Amino acid sequence: MKIPHSRIKHFLFLFVLLINSVSLFAANEFKTKIDSSKAKTVSFKIKLKSDNKVKIKSAPLKFNKHFAYSFTLDDGYRSAYLTAFPLLNGGKISNPDKNEWKIDQGGDGTTSKGLFYSDGFGNKIPFKLALAVNGGAVRDLPANRGHLSWSEIKEMYNAGWDILNHGFHHATKHGTNYLTEVTENTASIKQNLGFTMSHFVVPGGEGDPDYHHEYEKEALANGAFSVASYTGVGPVFKVDSKVDLDKMISARTFVQSSKDSTSFKTMDRYLKTVDSIVKQSDPVWFNEFTHGTGNGNLWNLSMRFPDFKYYMTTLADKYGVKGSDTIWMAPWQEVYEYIWLRDRIKVDYKQKNKEVEVTIELPEIPETFKHRDISLVIDTSSKFEIESSKDLKIKDDGKTTHKQILIQLK
Repeated sequence: MKIPHSRIKHFLFLFVLLINSVSLFAANEFKTKIDSSKAKTVSFKIKLKSDNKVKIKSAPLKFNKHFAYSFTLDDGYRSAYLTAFPLLNGGKISNPDKNEWKIDQGGDGTTSKGLFYSDGFGNKIPFKLALAVNGGAVRDLPANRGHLSWSEIKEMYNAGWDILNHGFHHATKHGTNYLTEVTENTASIKQNLGFTMSHFVVPGGEGDPDYHHEYEKEALANGAFSVASYTGVGPVFKVDSKVDLDKMISARTFVQSSKDSTSFKTMDRYLKTVDSIVKQSDPVWFNEFTHGTGNGNLWNLSMRFPDFKYYMTTLADKYGVKGSDTIWMAPWQEVYEYIWLRDRIKVDYKQKNKEVEVTIELPEIPETFKHRDISLVIDTSSKFEIESSKDLKIKDDGKTTHKQILIQLK
């Protein structure tokens, strides 16, 4: 495993990336398998209570949040299910539990009510992460196994967590067949879980110089829309205008516990980095990673559960429903797919007195997309109601804050 930079370098690196980041304009379309359905349009009507002029545009981020924060757990360790999932989604957190490697991958045994942000329509949504998994390591036995089972991954996937390709065997050493690692893992997840992964995370470890470039090449040539690697763009993206997502290779940074820390000072430094990013005036998307989240600092590349709990709870208290409610805590794939779709739709509207007819031209959407929602920002002082066809699911806050509309595509 590649050891990340020191905490100070981590903070400076991310801060400089943010200050110097520029919005990239999409120039090329993805060369990927597309849904058989052609590009189409959807439309609906807005009934206003007054005839004041309105303005409508797509929101930079879903639910018109100020920042998206994506967090990924590498390697598919079982601590994700024992501790991280119940903490965020709500449920019983595992008691201390030593795995087959004699490392405690359990938690504190408490029951969590979940960590949430709101959708702006009166609903709470639990924090969700992504799992970068190796299909070759997934199994049901032994009882104290260190990796996840298929049923555990499926449960988290069904709860909205995204599953990312991390290679079938996590192979990195000399002689690795990078093509096989990518494609066998895709086939394994498809066979056992019934969906096709579309984003890749380069495994860390000892290997030939620049081996990660081989993974990047094979992943992008075989169905991956993006790759998280050692170097690349980001991990902070300004999203107030079009973003170049075509064959994206993103830099990967880690949050991890200190080897001998007994306080939360290390986590506070990471949280300070997040805070510096959030304070920027423009909406942003920020990505980070770790490995295990159990009581033991797995391979010294993980977050001990007390640190993980403190870190995520602080984010929820500060930016979730209990705080500013400005966070969209969503996995890499979900945010990526929202921005991809946002940058390719065309929103048109015509107002006549108290009625506004909205038409949205949609692109052909890749069949591997899991998330297909569009958030619109509506600038009006008037309350409103939506009149739409039966095949279009729409949420709005027209009777309360009358600021946004959510279109959920099938």
